[in-house]
Amino acid sequence: MKIKFILLTLFLIGIIWVPINAYAQDRPPNDDLGNTSDTFQENFFEALKQKSIENYELALNALDKAEVAAKDNQENKAVVYFEKGKNLAALKRYEEAENNYNRVLEWSPEKIEVLEALYEIYYEDKNYDAAILLVEKLILQDSDYKEDLANLYHRTKQYDKALVILDELDEDWGESNYRNALRSQIYRVTGNTSQAISKLEKKIDKNPKSEQEYLNLIFLYSEEGNSGKAFEIAKELIKQMPNSQLVHFALYKYYLEDGESEKAIKSMNIIFSSNQIERKSKNRVLEDFLLFAKNNPSYKTKIDGLITNGLKGGDSQTYLLLGDFYLLEGDKEKSLNFYIEGTKSDSDNFGLLKNTILLQIEVEKYKDAIVLSDVGLEIFPAQPLLYLVNGVANNELKNVDQAIEVLETGLDYLFDDPKMEYDFYQQLTIAYTLKGNTKKAKLYHKKASELSIINQKTDN
Repeated sequence: MKIKFILLTLFLIGIIWVPINAYAQDRPPNDDLGNTSDTFQENFFEALKQKSIENYELALNALDKAEVAAKDNQENKAVVYFEKGKNLAALKRYEEAENNYNRVLEWSPEKIEVLEALYEIYYEDKNYDAAILLVEKLILQDSDYKEDLANLYHRTKQYDKALVILDELDEDWGESNYRNALRSQIYRVTGNTSQAISKLEKKIDKNPKSEQEYLNLIFLYSEEGNSGKAFEIAKELIKQMPNSQLVHFALYKYYLEDGESEKAIKSMNIIFSSNQIERKSKNRVLEDFLLFAKNNPSYKTKIDGLITNGLKGGDSQTYLLLGDFYLLEGDKEKSLNFYIEGTKSDSDNFGLLKNTILLQIEVEKYKDAIVLSDVGLEIFPAQPLLYLVNGVANNELKNVDQAIEVLETGLDYLFDDPKMEYDFYQQLTIAYTLKGNTKKAKLYHKKASELSIINQKTDN
């Protein structure tokens, strides 16, 4: 959306601007501010100060005083109304904000900064009909707003008008991914993909070297369920533009479906090594292939060859996908290696951290589990599971005092989870038994037994 956030405040006649942070500087002399009273200036700058620290109510109080001090000075009052509108908009009091902006427009009907601010609140308040009328005015001063108008027509289901604007913008400015996506949404909603396909085919006839048009056409045929035609267009694109990387998003799937594994692998390698393709998209390709390999075991031998390229610039999601895959395959060591690499690249991923520690305990790497859960507790100090797994690992290594301390601390963070609470009591029973404190061991064993009965009833 085009809406411009106003960083300077309109002041007096014409274009005299007061920076938002002016309150922090020496008060400008009267000559810089026009013919204003000290009371007006003090309250106005106090309002700016309060707004900058998001004390919007206090800012409005100061502006009320500034308005009184302005007396009959219409220019000063217009500035006050503009600032009031911004503070009221921040408080989501949109109707009051609109009233204040309109009071400014009575004094200066074409002031673009005020029109933009008014548009912002209409959009935030989802008052799209009012926003359309306003944008039609803004376009006269700034043609960039035509793109906003297309979006507003889409939101108000005036699809034909939206398409007309989009076509005009393409002719004037060339195509953009945003407008192509908006046009595709409209075609999907209206079900008018045949018209879209026809239009794209004509564009390709005029310009057979337009990669984006081919990609849009592939997408539309895929949406229609005509995978054969989509594959045909993809092959035509690679013929016209042999160095295209984006086309391989389509090609690898079709190659897999046709059993052409070598071509599919080649396409995926191009995707994984491409600088044009973001990591999230690469992960979707990896996820697709791992699912395909799971359902088609003969392809599993191809995975190792792909991993080298697939991990270039990999993020935690990449390692999580591979770790999950090998865990399902029963290769716990390989799975754990990927999980660990993932935690190195993103220690804030709790799901990955949890999977890693649980697998470390399962393969009896208790020291590693303690180290990693300690790291996790620094980041997620309120996660009871981390206390539990840390306690389990310490119990296994006979670090009884450490186990007791971390388990009893973890109980304080447990809320309404009787199954995990049972596990805590079980581990505390083990810890106090190892310590030789039979009284405490019996106490926690009793609590565990009581919870076991409750959990059985819940499960039944």
